[in-house]
Amino acid sequence: MPKLHLLLKKEEIDAAKMQKDKTAVIFDVLLATSTIAACFWHGAKEVIPVLDGDEARREAIGRAPGSFCLVGEYNGRTIEGFLDPNPLQLKNEIIGKTVVLSTTNGTVAIRKAANANKVYTASLLNGKAAAAKIAAGHQGETVVAVCSGSGGEFCLEDFFGAGYFIDCLMNETAHWEMTDAAKAARIFYVSNKDWASRLLKDTRVGEMLIGYGFEEEIDFIAETGLVDFVPWLEAGKLVVDRHGKSD
Repeated sequence: MPKLHLLLKKEEIDAAKMQKDKTAVIFDVLLATSTIAACFWHGAKEVIPVLDGDEARREAIGRAPGSFCLVGEYNGRTIEGFLDPNPLQLKNEIIGKTVVLSTTNGTVAIRKAANANKVYTASLLNGKAAAAKIAAGHQGETVVAVCSGSGGEFCLEDFFGAGYFIDCLMNETAHWEMTDAAKAARIFYVSNKDWASRLLKDTRVGEMLIGYGFEEEIDFIAETGLVDFVPWLEAGKLVVDRHGKSD
């Protein structure tokens, strides 16, 4: 029976161990993986996760004007000349475009996990769909849920989001042997699921976002199961199958 692991921050990712017999599911609930889910929901063509602003600018070289958007933040501040990675504010900016996305934690976690057989991104918005995708297509593999964290520290919102995914997955099938960390995340989610928005707002990152005027965005991000798209990493790009398949 394969295991269902949970890593509490991106610094725990061991690229050498993230092999082809493992599937990774990345969480950065505030905000990167929620923003990625919303980008596809709002009609983005693809999302390219990069490590920093410099890599984003290099990625833009040679692309046709109007075909892409540079979106990013560093340590919570929007990168100069970029759009803010805000899932609601991006709605009218990204339809049909490539989104080049740079965040302090989430996009870094995605890149660090790239050696896995499949790398998905998930949040409260699409955690149920991600669980269904894993249950349907990856029962022969060990699943590693990765909380991105923030600045090398544990983040409660990622733990909560991973717990939602794990609860949905185990309700689909009990095929996996859960580690204690995975069990703890599931218990935490089940115990607090009725107060998702309040919990997110009470986290350190949530309080910071409220200070920037993003309380409405947190309410949106707290909506479980709203988005059906499950982005996965392919040749360095996050893509979705708009016809319902990812493989």
